[in-house]
Amino acid sequence: MAEAGFEERVIRELDSIKKQLTDIREHMVDVDCILTDKERKLVDKSYEHQKKEKLTSLSEFKKELGL
Repeated sequence: MAEAGFEERVIRELDSIKKQLTDIREHMVDVDCILTDKERKLVDKSYEHQKKEKLTSLSEFKKELGL
């Protein structure tokens, strides 16, 4: 009888842990989406270059390199 109560408590606890893990997964931040300060500066610089039309397409760049 005591064993059945123990099993029920273990199952309830496991269900609780499972729910907590689900909540954590839903609210986790994808670390690949976080930029470092250096990366942020590079992105900002790229936007500046785009506004000034200083960007080169990949195909143009390959032509310049003779690829």
